Amino acid sequence: MSGQNQAATSPASPGTPAGAEVFTWLQIMRSRRIGPRTFHRLRAEHDSAASALAALPQIAAAAGVNDYAPCPVDVVKRECAAARVAGARLLFIADPRYPSALRDLPDAPPFLWAQGDLSLLTRPAIALVGARNASALGRRTASAMAQELGAAGHVVVSGLARGIDAAAHRAALDSGTIAVVAGGVDIDYPAENANLAADIRTRGLILSEQPMGMHPRARHFPARNRLISGLGAAVVVVEAAAKSGSLITAENALAQGREVLVVPGHPFDGRAAGCNMLIRDGATLVRSGEDVIEALQNPLAPASAIAPDPDPNPKGRALPEVPSTTARDLAQLHRKILSHLGPSPIAEDQLLRDLNLPTREVTAALVDMELNGQIARRAGGLLSRN
Repeated sequence: MSGQNQAATSPASPGTPAGAEVFTWLQIMRSRRIGPRTFHRLRAEHDSAASALAALPQIAAAAGVNDYAPCPVDVVKRECAAARVAGARLLFIADPRYPSALRDLPDAPPFLWAQGDLSLLTRPAIALVGARNASALGRRTASAMAQELGAAGHVVVSGLARGIDAAAHRAALDSGTIAVVAGGVDIDYPAENANLAADIRTRGLILSEQPMGMHPRARHFPARNRLISGLGAAVVVVEAAAKSGSLITAENALAQGREVLVVPGHPFDGRAAGCNMLIRDGATLVRSGEDVIEALQNPLAPASAIAPDPDPNPKGRALPEVPSTTARDLAQLHRKILSHLGPSPIAEDQLLRDLNLPTREVTAALVDMELNGQIARRAGGLLSRN
């Protein structure tokens, strides 16, 4: 194994483990049933990547998965080769170039692929998100805000979707913009934004935790949204429906201790229903980039009333992982949760009552399982097994 890994030294960078070590950690991350939280536990419990890799079959067996095999070495080699062709750079969480704003998140991505100007990660950032089917007024508002924030020295972060995201990126190309995408950094999605993506690769930065060549799937977008909110000091929402990805980003921001700032909309415009709900529930109303900067300089009390976590976190800080929980304990918890779920959705509150376990421990596991594709979160706070 070590002989094969040693050939793939391209991910190495100053301040990180040797190239072969990073390669093996990447192999672990690309293995089945390994999400960010599981990865971090493995890294904390093992003194080397080789030790963690060797332990995977035993951990899987304890979770009821037999004949487990880690990701093949050749798959990771092909990913690294594709990155070299695309000019992408790998940021391991131990790399000093890795964005510090993400490093302390309990579900921080262990690896990020990056195309473009890494210096943007060292500057203050604000996320700007909103509806894909945005109105002309919404797009103009997003564009004006992005220009004002850029002029004030802020990098604008968004998701490279059509509508508000695209308008914000275009307006911030000259001042600095970061696009966090749900697929691989080398995949243009949606296709209509291919030219914009090319401009961002040249003049900004594209980031993704997904493998090279990965076409985005539905479950990748909620995971992507936590990175958009995590990179900035605040999330600004411009036009969002009552059930939308922008509201997920806002919820992530609250859980991560970021400010949520919202542009109000007409009460009868469905594209603004989510924005108006956020304001009603305590988010800060803003109308311009100047309002955003002023709100960050004079923050109000955290809007905990709209935090989605049933276990309130009044200080708005990301909740730490329970250090005593081992990978085997986590596997047992996942198995217990799955035993209570089926194809018919049930309420999360009901699941918590049925399990009769600490709320914080279960909700952390649910996030991990949702990101790994084991469970699906439905409208109205319902959960089902995939």
